Amino acid sequence: MAATNRPDDIDDTSAPLIEHLIELRKRLIWSILAFVLAMIVCYTVWNPIYNFLTRPICHALEMRGQECGLILLKLQEGFFVAIQISFLGGFILAFPIIGYQLWRFVAPGLYRSEKAAFLPFLVASPAMFFLGAAFAYYVILPMAYDFFLGFQQGPLSLPDDPDAVVADNPMAGIVFQGSVSEYLALTTKFILAFGLSFQLPVALTLMGKAGLVSSSGLASVRKYAVLAILVLAALVTPPDVISQVVLFTVIYGLYEISIQLVARIERKREAQMRADGTWIEPDE
Repeated sequence: MAATNRPDDIDDTSAPLIEHLIELRKRLIWSILAFVLAMIVCYTVWNPIYNFLTRPICHALEMRGQECGLILLKLQEGFFVAIQISFLGGFILAFPIIGYQLWRFVAPGLYRSEKAAFLPFLVASPAMFFLGAAFAYYVILPMAYDFFLGFQQGPLSLPDDPDAVVADNPMAGIVFQGSVSEYLALTTKFILAFGLSFQLPVALTLMGKAGLVSSSGLASVRKYAVLAILVLAALVTPPDVISQVVLFTVIYGLYEISIQLVARIERKREAQMRADGTWIEPDE
């Protein structure tokens, strides 16, 4: 006779799923609350954040003897700039709490050894992101904005007698008068792109820890990695050779570091398996 599902069987199989959904909802609520509170805090100090983000363009303009100033093209643009800054700052400020909530959701399903292996990557990921963002802010952005401002021509400021300048230099001037929202969009694009690019060692090392990639495999596709990094450098940097070479050198260096980190994980795994007597010599 075929067995029929009893209510007890259905409850036993559905209860864990319901518990996971309740736990997920709890972690999402805490993450959203942290983000909203951090966004409110950043909104109260959006002016200092704005001054910090505009420092690279102001420095590049001052080097050319120009005043630093961005313009509002729309009446409501200033408000949306404040919201944009608050959104970005709130996410960065709340990221540790969001990462902790993610850890609290995932940790109960991991063994103790898996927790010990996963926790360093959880700490290294935001650290590498901030390192990449700092590299973009302090190294790449000054070079990029210096390159872009180099396309200005003619008088960069109004003289006391404009008619005299027109007679001496009749060409049409090209002067930077940037929009606030466009500048912030470009700046955040650079910062996020480099922050994500610096996740390369974390991602590859985690994949090596899980056995998805090997150091020999990464080394064998090195030429394809070089091509991919060159394309990435051409896409996320201005079309000048210096910034592209800097970005290529940094990301390729991170790729080589990833190979060494994966090789170190493989050596530790082999040593542990030899100690346990479970190591099998690979075929020649």
